[in-house]
Amino acid sequence: MSTESQAPIVIYQEADQAVEVRLDAERDTVWLTQRQMGEVFDTTPENVLMHLKNIYADKELEEPATAKDFLVVRTEGKRQVRRKLQHYNLDAIISVGYRVNSRCAVQFRQWATRVLREHLSQGWTLNRQRFEENARELEAAMAMVRKTAGSPALDATSGRGLVDIVTRYAQTFLLLQRYDEGLLTEPRAEAGGRLPTLEEARTALASLKAELIAKGEATDLFARERGDGLDSLLGNLDQTIFGEPAYPSVEAKAAHLLYFVVKNHPFADGNKRSAAYLFVDFLYRNDRLLNAYGEVVVNDVGLAALTLLIAESDPANKEIMVRLIMNMLASSEARVSGEAV
Repeated sequence: MSTESQAPIVIYQEADQAVEVRLDAERDTVWLTQRQMGEVFDTTPENVLMHLKNIYADKELEEPATAKDFLVVRTEGKRQVRRKLQHYNLDAIISVGYRVNSRCAVQFRQWATRVLREHLSQGWTLNRQRFEENARELEAAMAMVRKTAGSPALDATSGRGLVDIVTRYAQTFLLLQRYDEGLLTEPRAEAGGRLPTLEEARTALASLKAELIAKGEATDLFARERGDGLDSLLGNLDQTIFGEPAYPSVEAKAAHLLYFVVKNHPFADGNKRSAAYLFVDFLYRNDRLLNAYGEVVVNDVGLAALTLLIAESDPANKEIMVRLIMNMLASSEARVSGEAV
């Protein structure tokens, strides 16, 4: 075990005694040598070593997981010497502290936890700000490319097709990256959106069912309602709270319609296909099946992938999934502007 590291140094000071501590934010821990632990707990390095040996012998901790070599610069006489010294992480430090002086261990643990929390919080904030700035720049660039694609100078089919592929891929990648980072926010949305009545939904699904049965791709169980599940689902989407719509936009209604039909299983069979069909039907009824460029907002492959993603998603991630769908449906202008509802 021989590892060099450039972990930042922070200072732990208690009772007018300062000790340099290596901060390892990636592993949510800090590192001290035997000598430094002796200074923190007011004991000798030899006593610290004895406790560490007992801790590892008792299998309280595993040495490979809690000990690490760091390259340090030390002054020896008039020379500065680079040496590798073994350091121990917070778990080992606390274990030693309980055996030497629990009060000091509590004080150090409180300090270390506060430092780690501050460091991680500041780092996350900076990373988020930097990511969002990069995202806005990428979105603006994609908007410029799309605008250029409409120029007469690019009337060749191959040129337009290439630009379309590049911009579609870039936008999809951006949404997925935001999804992975948990940074998706609700886009600027179009207020309103008329949901189908129960009879309209049934009529649309009956048409789909007949077509699938004719192809041998479904049975009579397809889209057969389970109780009043579909009626309740549509009613919930159309409800109001204190006089205001619970789902006030086309994007919100569409996203929740797709999500709830997939997850709530209102049908005996074919819930995912029924959800996708009702989703497309809703967009068509509200003149949102095509975007401002005359393109289908979600093609067959994308819709199938999105429906499966919802089906496999953890219910705890419902809001993230809904925001992902809403962002996919939002107009390009809303995505570029970064404005929220």
